[in-house]
Amino acid sequence: MLFRSLSRAVATAVAVAALVVAVPGWAQAPKKGGEMHVAVVPEPIHLGLGMTGQLAAYTVSSKVYQSLIKYDFEYKPIPVLAESWSMSPDGKAYTFKLRKGVKWHDGKPFTAHDVVFTTTEILKQYNPLSRRVVAMMSKVHAPDDHTVVFEFPNAYPAFMSLFDPASMPVLPKHLYEGTEYTKNPYNEKPVGTGPFKFVEWKKGSYIKLVRNDDYWKPGLPYLDAIYFQFIPDPAGRSLALEQGRVHFTAWGAIENYDVPRLKALPHLEMTTKGYEMIGTMMWVEFNYRKAPFNDVRFRRAIAHAIDRDFIRNNIYFGLGKIPSSPVSTVTKFHDKNTGMAWDFNPAKAKKMLDDMGLKPDANGVRLKTTLTPLYASLGEQYVRIGEYVKQALKDVGIDAEIKSYDAGGWMKAMGNWEYDIAVNFMGQYADPELGVARSYISSNIKQGVPFNNMAGYSNPKIDALFAKGAAEPDEKKRTEIYSELQKALVDDVAFVWFLELEQPHFINKKFKNVITNPLGNKDDFESVHMVQ
Repeated sequence: MLFRSLSRAVATAVAVAALVVAVPGWAQAPKKGGEMHVAVVPEPIHLGLGMTGQLAAYTVSSKVYQSLIKYDFEYKPIPVLAESWSMSPDGKAYTFKLRKGVKWHDGKPFTAHDVVFTTTEILKQYNPLSRRVVAMMSKVHAPDDHTVVFEFPNAYPAFMSLFDPASMPVLPKHLYEGTEYTKNPYNEKPVGTGPFKFVEWKKGSYIKLVRNDDYWKPGLPYLDAIYFQFIPDPAGRSLALEQGRVHFTAWGAIENYDVPRLKALPHLEMTTKGYEMIGTMMWVEFNYRKAPFNDVRFRRAIAHAIDRDFIRNNIYFGLGKIPSSPVSTVTKFHDKNTGMAWDFNPAKAKKMLDDMGLKPDANGVRLKTTLTPLYASLGEQYVRIGEYVKQALKDVGIDAEIKSYDAGGWMKAMGNWEYDIAVNFMGQYADPELGVARSYISSNIKQGVPFNNMAGYSNPKIDALFAKGAAEPDEKKRTEIYSELQKALVDDVAFVWFLELEQPHFINKKFKNVITNPLGNKDDFESVHMVQ
């Protein structure tokens, strides 16, 4: 069944492309030219896609690097570096036929050996999402220069949802092999196969990409160049967007309090589409290695101490959804009937803390701890969420000292488990096996690596359900497994999930075809063009 659906997806994409070519005048052809200026927050640490979990790096490098496929808004695969693909009858092997004639930006030929190298060497060690999936593969090999085969010991139906450019990019083997990957100089001057080529990074100011005139898609891209600007002041970013000096903003570049004003400007379009592939969930998490955070009674009390409506309405200005499950509504197998009806009730939270023996002292303090909020360079709202959580904890007798970091410090502290309570978010990536499982399964506890199971959460029942769901090829049975799993996570209050993020994309109306799929700002922008 899956093989037939994959084949149909390829046939549909080819048919649509043929129709556009075969009917002159069907739509007015976009013209080449123009520069797009994009505000990126914060400045990337590096651009080595596949070795970073930083959203800013995704925004830039996804125009340079590519994956084998991408997706439409219904999560159907679209050919990119792969022309076609098939799955073995037992669901254990996926074979991709690659395009011929594709070149890296330095002129070297792209081959299946680049795919094998990137997957087995770089992604397996460093990618925050695909690392775990690659580790499960029994073999990745290239029968010839234009064929790559991924083999699993068991059926793995989630694999076809993994190919976003951040999780399954392809990097050039000839520039990385034999080097220390995370310190390779090409992490700061990336060489890819995509529609845009890297030319300059002026630290603290901008990154410049220019059109790849040898791009494997004739006639694309349309833009001459893209500048990714680093404007540290939120008011400055809003003003640049308002004045037309910046044409596109994504993920945290615009503070939520500015959204209503900017949305009303006639030269701007705002959309929250384009984040579906991420499906980001925000939560309060705990370091399970320390008491009382490893006690479900404590976590349940905190769930009643957090006013999720306040966060959505007053900090996010109505953007976002109150979660009914640990699995986002835009992720497959979401079940709204999980029992996650935690009412905001500080009195109930205090009673629960009393019952577990955490009595307040003469100053009303039950516990002194630390709180690690998200880093401020993501946006002011993350600072305010941290301040709110600190106050909510104080209201039930928990004195939490805020520990703030910059982006690099936050990733280091969280990756090394140097926290008590933290505010965090992660993308869920279309299938719970990909983006959800990594935060909860015991096998994904690895010190020094952010964006995995940093909390140290370990529950044999949860591990078994994730393993069962990952290997079940029947979609109906997978639905039942993931429903049970979501209810079990809620019953255990693994985290306190408080918001499904909805982020605004602001687009200057002079630019068209900017958000065309659920990758949004992580797409390659090959078809973005200016209205002449």
